[in-house]
Amino acid sequence: MLAWNPALYRRYEDERTRPARELLGQVPLESARRVYDLGCGPGNSTALLAARFPSARVIGLDNSESMLTAARERLPQVPFELADMGRWQPPEPPDLIFANAALQWVPDHAALLPRLLDALAPGGALAIQMPDNRDEPTHRLMREIAAEAPYAQAIGDVSKLRPELLGLAAYYDLLAPRAARVDIWRTIYQHPMADARAIVDWVRGTGLRPFVDPLAPDLQARYLSEYERRIGHAYCARADGRLLLAFPRLFIVALRKP
Repeated sequence: MLAWNPALYRRYEDERTRPARELLGQVPLESARRVYDLGCGPGNSTALLAARFPSARVIGLDNSESMLTAARERLPQVPFELADMGRWQPPEPPDLIFANAALQWVPDHAALLPRLLDALAPGGALAIQMPDNRDEPTHRLMREIAAEAPYAQAIGDVSKLRPELLGLAAYYDLLAPRAARVDIWRTIYQHPMADARAIVDWVRGTGLRPFVDPLAPDLQARYLSEYERRIGHAYCARADGRLLLAFPRLFIVALRKP
């Protein structure tokens, strides 16, 4: 399993936390007894949950020990556990399962999301946010370079590095028959970035990892240099000299039937 770098991830923590805050704002629960933060990372989203539901038992789950260590340092009063997000089942039905920028790494959403919804307590909420940026220049260029020599052999089949999302209508059809209510929407954030290197640093902490981490150090440097060059061509400078990074995200809030 590839190792996550909490320090690199936190470099743009405010921008990464904003979608979690906006997702949580649409969760219609007045109170909760048990809350799980699935794919909690360094605990930025868990902190929001603990503040929103101060009487709840909030538990953070992640498959990265380095992320869990960072989360425990941030929130020593909160339990954090190692878990496989694709196989996890709660020991007791929770009131909220929250997954911010995590489930895009987990395959078979057609089975996963109904299982998570069914695991909730009656009237509970499943709240999900996932980056929906596979077709943006940042991610198209990742795949384009990875398919070229000398990187292709080490990286392998790029189509398997991150599952494709099902799409708004498909997620609605998947959850609506078994939910009391489904709220689903897509937001495109616009992040002003200093330069092409800043965009590379952003994705280096998340989406770029499966592409560069399997490479030997010399190939990593070559890949990142070429990727930065192409990013510089793909994003033109705006009126203030900055580059505007479009970042689409998909949101789902589904309520289990009472």
